[in-house]
Amino acid sequence: MVGESGCGKSTVAKLLMNLERPTAGEILYKGEDITRLSGRALKAVRRNIQMVFQDPYTSLNPRMTVGDIIGEPFDIHPEAAPKGDRRRRVRDLLDVVGLNPEYLNRYPHQFSGGQRQRIGIARGLALNPEIIVADEPVSALDVSVQAQVVNLMERLQDEFGLSYLFIAHDLSIVRHISDRVGVMYLGKIVEIGTDRAIYDHPTHPYTQALLSAVPVPDPELRGRRERIILAGDVPSPADPPSGCRFRTRCWKAQDVCAEVEPPLAVPAEFAGATGPVLHDSACHFAEEKPHVARA
Repeated sequence: MVGESGCGKSTVAKLLMNLERPTAGEILYKGEDITRLSGRALKAVRRNIQMVFQDPYTSLNPRMTVGDIIGEPFDIHPEAAPKGDRRRRVRDLLDVVGLNPEYLNRYPHQFSGGQRQRIGIARGLALNPEIIVADEPVSALDVSVQAQVVNLMERLQDEFGLSYLFIAHDLSIVRHISDRVGVMYLGKIVEIGTDRAIYDHPTHPYTQALLSAVPVPDPELRGRRERIILAGDVPSPADPPSGCRFRTRCWKAQDVCAEVEPPLAVPAEFAGATGPVLHDSACHFAEEKPHVARA
């Protein structure tokens, strides 16, 4: 999931984790609305959906050892590991994320940022979840460390059969790790599809503007790509524009955009198409803009 700051990405993550209650709508997990669950039913779902937080410097309790941090999920879900087996499980988890198992008696301040995020990932893996919500897990790390953590997450995905909701600002990282991409603007998904469809065949003006800002290392390609500069500021989420929320900054905006909110659907002119262009876009005038996304 990508989008600019304040569009609601982290709020979605908190809703999925039931850390905040939705004011409307549903969150379906295996066909069940998890917003209506409570007690044991909610606890069971939470075991299968874990989270890796954005800031490895504030998401780990400085008063707890690494062993206690990684093992804490077993205190909440004791059925996940017998008490006599927890220390071994913690050591195994440290080894899985590339840290020395002997580190379990150390404290978070004794680790670098990348190592701390590995500890956070190990904690997320403790209960063998099916889904990990990763809220900008590499944005606070150096670029070289970002690559190591992303590669680790890809390896763990294959090893444990995980699904990720990977939230990020960096569009290059998102393309590297994602199979499907959702683009959010002002609390709404405006375009969603496969990574190839979104990056090579964007049809929503906001997605095209985002992708046009991605740095291109090849000077020849850089010179051939059109840079789209959006006018104006992002409206207040508390008082969004009528109709299409992007219309106040969109170069395609017409009267219908202020009157009717466009549905998130396959554009009519592509409804019979096949291939990567076939994906949902919330725009009355969705169309592919060549060379915007080439990177």
